Amino acid sequence: MALTKTRTRNPKAGLTLLEVMVVLAIIALIAGLAAPRLMDSFGRAKARSATIQMENLRSAVQLFYLDAGRYPSEAEGLTALTTAPQSVQNWRGPYLDGPEDLNDPWNRPYIYRSPAGDKAFEITTYGADGRAGGTSEDSDISL
Repeated sequence: MALTKTRTRNPKAGLTLLEVMVVLAIIALIAGLAAPRLMDSFGRAKARSATIQMENLRSAVQLFYLDAGRYPSEAEGLTALTTAPQSVQNWRGPYLDGPEDLNDPWNRPYIYRSPAGDKAFEITTYGADGRAGGTSEDSDISL
């Protein structure tokens, strides 16, 4: 009866190339499945952040109205909330912490219209793409 010697693996030996490739393939698969959901969540978070910032801007415009007796003109824009317009006597601002509050989460200035149809004013951002229209993360948000 012949004894065959079985090869035992040295416990201190590293991983084989095949094992490393399998682990990398699993990681790539998980990342490929998770990345779209993560990016979609990130886009929704920016849109929600824009809505909250616009609500704060709307409150600041209302405070301006209480002090000045009028809304900022379209020419004055939202900068009237951080810097006193020359034509306003009772300006008690600044109504925002700083000029960085005038930019949306995509680092573009909010669009201010006054009057805006049947409303006294409107604040708008064009979303991630910076153009009118769009869907999902690129959709316009107006208050």
